Amino acid sequence: MIPSALQARLQQVQERFQTISAQMEDPQLAFDPQRLEALSREQAQLRPVVELLSQAERADRASTEAANLAIAESDQEMRSYLEAEARREQDRQAVILSELQMLLLPRDPDEDRDAVVEIRAGTGGEEAGLFAADLMRMYLHFAERQHWHVELLDGSASASGGFKEVVLEVHGRGAYGQLKFESGVHRVQRVPRTESQGRIHTSAASVVVLPEVEDVEVEIQDEDVKIDVYRSTGPGGQSVNTTDSAVRITHLPTGLVVTCQDEKSQHKNRAKAMRVLRSRLYDRMRAERDQALQETRRSMVGRGDRSEKIRTYNYPENRVTDHRIDIKVYQLQRVMDGELELLVDPLRQEDQARRLAGEES
Repeated sequence: MIPSALQARLQQVQERFQTISAQMEDPQLAFDPQRLEALSREQAQLRPVVELLSQAERADRASTEAANLAIAESDQEMRSYLEAEARREQDRQAVILSELQMLLLPRDPDEDRDAVVEIRAGTGGEEAGLFAADLMRMYLHFAERQHWHVELLDGSASASGGFKEVVLEVHGRGAYGQLKFESGVHRVQRVPRTESQGRIHTSAASVVVLPEVEDVEVEIQDEDVKIDVYRSTGPGGQSVNTTDSAVRITHLPTGLVVTCQDEKSQHKNRAKAMRVLRSRLYDRMRAERDQALQETRRSMVGRGDRSEKIRTYNYPENRVTDHRIDIKVYQLQRVMDGELELLVDPLRQEDQARRLAGEES
């Protein structure tokens, strides 16, 4: 039997799912794409709960039916079989209810959004810039494995071929939910290319992952921004480097500055820069609403110092260590090739277990 408290919550989800399904049959919804997207996203979130609830109810009915038949059965062998069947269905229902409890945990409302990933070289000089480039490639490979689309919004190259800073826009359902655990300081221990005596150096790069938001969610007034255009720098074709296509947007109330020079078109660079600005403002708004989030984010990113790491990539030992959950993976190259599931999945499971324990206490 499903506990009454859980049954009440599941009933609410089922009713909401039915309401959304009915609303999505309205032909007028085709003329309101933003509402259609919001309803589709919510429906996709609720569907697994509704399907598991149906399975739990079937297991409950099967268990009750088998138990009732066992009571009325005179043949001892058949009675034992029916009693065992009733226990199997009870066990199956218990597993399903456990899964349902996990699904009913409060979700990050930004879980399914696209993501903006900002990578910056920290301590370690040119080697830190090379490591920042390695992290960028790792995320590109991971995105490819997830069938996501990635756009380069901005990048500042270092002299050795690495990056001082790079900003990516990742498009795909669940991109932010998968990548949000990457926010923090990443530390690398290896022999740099420039090291002639084979000594191991320690360098760092910081990663910030932000949810991308729609225009209507963060309103930016024209008078609150200063927009400068200038000639792009760095690698690029003739039209990139000889026209004023690069864009710098300064948000005057907060002092936030966003640049974008990836596109040949000034209009496209401006649009991309505005998307990043909205994401940064949205992140600031969330932090202001939740002081705990603000403290967590500050502790994650810090100053880009090696001592503030969340993860260490140790090349001599072929090891990646995530210090938040003290997990060690001795498959460094697989991780750098984009198999981030080796770390992301345990982090998500730990987060779910922690939130479930908090709800039960």
